[in-house]
Amino acid sequence: MNRFVNPISNRLSLRNPQRESLEILAEIIESIGLGKILSQDELQKKLEQIKGMFPSVQDFERNFPSVCFALATGVGKTRLMGAFISYLYMAKGIKNFFVLAPNLTIYEKLIQDFTPNTKKYVFKGISQFAIKEPLVINGDNYEDSALLLLDEERVKINIFNISKINTEVKGGKSPRIKRLSEYIGESYFEYLSSLPDLVLLMDESHRYRASAGVKALNELNPVLGLELTATPQVEKGKRSIPFKNVIYSYPLYKAMEDGYVKEPTVATRENFDVSNYPNEDELDRLKLADGILVHEETKIELEVYAKENNQSMVKPFILIVAQDTNHAEGLMGIIKSNDFFDGRYRDKVITVHSKQSGEEKDETIQELLALEDPNSNTEIVIHVNKLKEGWDVTNLYTIIPLRAANSKTLVEQSIGRGLRLPYGKRTKIKSVDRLTIIAHDRFQDIIDEANNPDSIIRKGVVIGRDVAGTHKRVVSVESNAKQSILQKIAGNDIDSQDETVKRRVEVKQNIAETTIRTIQKMTSIPSNSHLTNTEIKKKIVQEVKASYPVGQIEFDLEDQTNIIEEIVETVTEYIIEKTMDIPKIILQPKEELTWGFQDFDLNVSGIYLQPVTQEILLQELRTRNRDIMHFKIEVDSNDPLEDYIISRLMDFDDISYEDHADLLYKLVGQLISHLRSYLNDDNVRNVLMYNQQLLANKIHAQMLEHYQESKVEYDVVVRSDFEVLRTNTFSVDINEEVRDFQISVEDRSAIRGMSFGGFKRCLYPIQKFDAENERRFAVICEQDLTVEKWFKPALNQLKIYYNQKQAYNPDFIVETTNKKYLVELKAANKVDGDKEVEAKASAAIQWCKHATDHELQHSGKEWVYLLIPHNDVNENMTIVGLEARYKKK
Repeated sequence: MNRFVNPISNRLSLRNPQRESLEILAEIIESIGLGKILSQDELQKKLEQIKGMFPSVQDFERNFPSVCFALATGVGKTRLMGAFISYLYMAKGIKNFFVLAPNLTIYEKLIQDFTPNTKKYVFKGISQFAIKEPLVINGDNYEDSALLLLDEERVKINIFNISKINTEVKGGKSPRIKRLSEYIGESYFEYLSSLPDLVLLMDESHRYRASAGVKALNELNPVLGLELTATPQVEKGKRSIPFKNVIYSYPLYKAMEDGYVKEPTVATRENFDVSNYPNEDELDRLKLADGILVHEETKIELEVYAKENNQSMVKPFILIVAQDTNHAEGLMGIIKSNDFFDGRYRDKVITVHSKQSGEEKDETIQELLALEDPNSNTEIVIHVNKLKEGWDVTNLYTIIPLRAANSKTLVEQSIGRGLRLPYGKRTKIKSVDRLTIIAHDRFQDIIDEANNPDSIIRKGVVIGRDVAGTHKRVVSVESNAKQSILQKIAGNDIDSQDETVKRRVEVKQNIAETTIRTIQKMTSIPSNSHLTNTEIKKKIVQEVKASYPVGQIEFDLEDQTNIIEEIVETVTEYIIEKTMDIPKIILQPKEELTWGFQDFDLNVSGIYLQPVTQEILLQELRTRNRDIMHFKIEVDSNDPLEDYIISRLMDFDDISYEDHADLLYKLVGQLISHLRSYLNDDNVRNVLMYNQQLLANKIHAQMLEHYQESKVEYDVVVRSDFEVLRTNTFSVDINEEVRDFQISVEDRSAIRGMSFGGFKRCLYPIQKFDAENERRFAVICEQDLTVEKWFKPALNQLKIYYNQKQAYNPDFIVETTNKKYLVELKAANKVDGDKEVEAKASAAIQWCKHATDHELQHSGKEWVYLLIPHNDVNENMTIVGLEARYKKK
């Protein structure tokens, strides 16, 4: 292996296909060398050498050695270009590169990606370019003589837009690059062609392979040509002419298999017959409506995923492909009408077509650039044959092509616009990892194409079966314990309309919430039963009182001076009665310090928050008169400033106060010092108090950049506190009412859009089931007299990691009179032999072992793991009977 390939691959974090491409480049250069081609015989000799190594290369198709790397969209062709340039410079001393872009969009994107200190800088991590940055020359500034007078040792990257050159050669004219430059005494083209080490890189080369511009640029006679494209063929009419110089191919289906991109799917309706829609407008309207259904479900699933995983929000949008501008305007009229989804999308749609100009074009471009911003209002984009490469968006989830798609290239490029993953990796949630093409009238054609060996589409979805035919909404359900506490605290005053009474209820419920949070943070309570301890209760009371300014409780609640003690008593009583002891056990890498955060200094640039004025602006709708409401909030100036942020940082699951206290106080101290550089102390406290979560999130995000873990093997850490029940968040069909869990569901494919209630032993009033067998298991839990409590855990409720980064979430947690169970219901064909299922089971068994040891030390119960086949969950079963069959040891 060439000694430069490994360090470049590691520094640029190359994916496998990128690394393999770099290895191939190194191999062919070692074989054919780098030098100007002086004759056809020499060119043919080099071709024969490469054909002997890579038989797929039949012809260079140029007057110089040129090979094509065909990588699927979304895998990372621009980063691969950066790797190629890094290698050629570091290994062979090449300093001159000419990069061709097919259009203005990619041209501007490439300039940005090759410019230092930008978000996607391609040389990030290459120390040679950190010391001496490459000089980026482009089609707009190359005539500036100063560019050519710089250090000759510096790498020069020329980036040109081929479409502009194509325009310039129309009518037999010479492109501007070939015209005389008074500064250098020759044309810039002649200057480049005279260079002994010029390498030509062609991005999306299928777009201009036979153009007049490329023919002109062939005269540059570079020492090597490197082509990159996702579609290595040229379309001529109905024919696809494949490239003859493809040296490496990584097609889309492989990228999908390896999880580098979304899973493209094609959607239709069950039993759809296109002959029933002879009117194209009616078919368009149907596809639009079904596209909206897919879009709204995706939007809900993305919101749920973001909330459950503390990720940034991703707002998806729809791409509609229209026939022409008139067609686009007609579609716009449909979407803006009041009878299309009640007009909800009338202000959320834009059109993009070639006839736009001036301010309209500028506004549209700005809206397109802002599409990935969750605050963008646009949810639908109508394009007129504008599906061009370089439009790098990660939140395109639904495509509605409303014209015939006969060309394989058109289909692949259409899908390619939405393949990039918003979180950089798959989430294992189908609707979040899926790109959906609404293709009722083309469904079978595309499915037939999927049977080809190099297919770009592998499966379809059916609207009404795989995608719900209804809108959805997000539901958040608190545990019975929390709901009961808040109701008990409010008592008979819960529905009072008296403002004074309502204020008292609010204050008492706030105290209850504070008590719950205090208990959650305490690290010296090994089980719920310890909450009966008098000393522990006293400590809880002290910490809750410390959260309220002196005199505030008495002021709000008159003479009820013992109210905190009473509320603490109620909260502890209900937690013991209505929750389950779940030891806080974390599976983590072996050895004492195998994960954590490296020491670093906080980057405070960009933080210039201002104090909150505590005013609310009011404006009358009719008269437009404005008024200001003023509020004064009491603040205890004795509270340490650091506590505002430290308390929030401790809420993150990956931050251990014991292990990271020094780093936390250092980072928060640096933040406070920065705030004090432009605010007085009172305003610093104001900013910290009103922006606690925002600032904690910013610090945590930087901490993640310095996260480190050294081992793949995991051990177990048993904490001296217990897990608390989290809020359950999920989505249901918008018109669904809570169903009786005892009644079976006829349409079992629709159960994911439902919620169920009526439980007596469940720790939550409402649960969502992913399949009918889960509903039946809930019936077993409710009917089995030995079962005391059960629930479906929220995502990340338990810290059971079955590999380096992925946590396992069992389907159910059950407590009987003498045992506790983690329960997984799995398809019968996956119970045995499935590596992922086995890995999860192994981790769960280990968790149960340590949970049992911990509990038995504190008069608790044994924990057992059950892995149950889905087809053996029947309502006549009992937990003991299932344990006898399916206990995993």
